[in-house]
Amino acid sequence: MSLTDPKTFECPYCMTINDIEVDWLNDIGQQQIVDCQVCCQPIEIEVIQLGDEIQIKAHRDDE
Repeated sequence: MSLTDPKTFECPYCMTINDIEVDWLNDIGQQQIVDCQVCCQPIEIEVIQLGDEIQIKAHRDDE
């Protein structure tokens, strides 16, 4: 059994869909900086749990 779930989010710079693995035990409620897989811009993501689902909020690093 895997402890991670594959999720996607949209880059706020180039609007490309990015993939990320979310760890249910350690990533919930955390903010991270990840680079876009296409344009390499830094993206601030926030991992939020809503019931049985995980939501990824992506923001520009300069906002």
